Amino acid sequence: MRGMSKGRIWILLCLLLLTGRGMMLLTGRGLSSEEETKFKIDGKVIELDESNFDSAISSFDYILVDFYAPWCGHCKRLAPQLDEAAPILAKLKEPIVIAKVDADKYSRLASKQEIDAFPTLKIFMHGIPTEYYGPRKAELLVRYLKKFVAPDVSILNSDAEVSDFVENAGTFFPLFIGFGLDESVMSNLALKYKKKAWFAVAKDFSEDTMVLYDFDKVPALVALQPSYNEHNIFYGPFDEEFLEEFIKQNFLPLSVPINQDTLNLLKDDKRKIVLAIVEDETEEKSQKLVTTLKAAASANRELVFCYVGIKQFADFADTFEANKKSKLPKMVVWDGNENYLTVIGSESIDEEDQGSQISRFLEGYREGRTEQKKVAGPSIFGFINSLIGIRSVYIIVFMVAMLMLLRTLGKDDEEPPRVGTSDQSEHARSTVSRAENDEYRSGEKED
Repeated sequence: MRGMSKGRIWILLCLLLLTGRGMMLLTGRGLSSEEETKFKIDGKVIELDESNFDSAISSFDYILVDFYAPWCGHCKRLAPQLDEAAPILAKLKEPIVIAKVDADKYSRLASKQEIDAFPTLKIFMHGIPTEYYGPRKAELLVRYLKKFVAPDVSILNSDAEVSDFVENAGTFFPLFIGFGLDESVMSNLALKYKKKAWFAVAKDFSEDTMVLYDFDKVPALVALQPSYNEHNIFYGPFDEEFLEEFIKQNFLPLSVPINQDTLNLLKDDKRKIVLAIVEDETEEKSQKLVTTLKAAASANRELVFCYVGIKQFADFADTFEANKKSKLPKMVVWDGNENYLTVIGSESIDEEDQGSQISRFLEGYREGRTEQKKVAGPSIFGFINSLIGIRSVYIIVFMVAMLMLLRTLGKDDEEPPRVGTSDQSEHARSTVSRAENDEYRSGEKED
């Protein structure tokens, strides 16, 4: 490094630290430590870093990891909820451990786990990660996570067991109960979709249960949406192909309200989305439209029917050029990503005879009487991760550092010899250093 200027050396050191390798050299940690870390289940949230993360994941069958940043407001509100849930989950027959990682500090680990927003929760089941989109209040989080350690298919032998199963399942997942079905019919699909729904078979039940769940013969598969008070019945054929199609169509209710949670669910559904945009989804006229959408959805299961109120989610509605000045309700067909279609002559619907107007809208869509448009602003699923992605931040910082390095190299090659005493040069460097430090302190990181 004899011929290299101090400016170049400092920038190279910064680049090393950004990649994480310099920090590992400074702390004396190697990339492949053989050190074995011991963990115990004591109901406390475990703090993880690059040295013990892999060991923790391999030590527990089920571990929920919170990737957070100390400056993030959402993270600060989540932390006490995780502290409250940890001892309850640790006492389950199949315990679930809660851990946390300072993803801002251990950016290399965060990048490896594809963390791009704070906070991000991932549950690792036998080492396999799944992003957690469930509730974040302690009591609800516990009920939600119990799903991951439940049997693939629960066996129910009485009316009381059916009732208990439905009550204990909660309201965040749909339920599929096979009455008079053999467990083997459900087992493959229950394993495949365990992360998305509860599955059970009822071996013994009364006519009262048949009346309660509105089926009149067996075998029957009942799909329940507790959050929306909806149910659907499937009488076969029970070949896996038809059974799977019914299950996939019933992961969502007939008419889906758009919010942060349902946007996450829609990410995994490949169907086109019929979207009705209203002024206020709680108004009586809007609820009347929702009822009509449900009827249309029941007859058109190849599409997903959704609605959103401008009052409830104005930013989302605005991406479809809908606001309080628009003629509402507005109807579009959205691909779930960047594009949507308006149907010429059916861009909006009136309050009278909405069923017929929705029928004409669907007919125009299928006949291709449409105009394609792009959503305004960023991708719609940017609403899911409303915080700045740390990966993007580090990429920007890295690029800026590279540009500074190139600029410094060019200046060093062309710079003429300095004229002046060493004291003057030192004074100039000191002045610049103080100015840079003041500027750095004025730029606080924000959530």
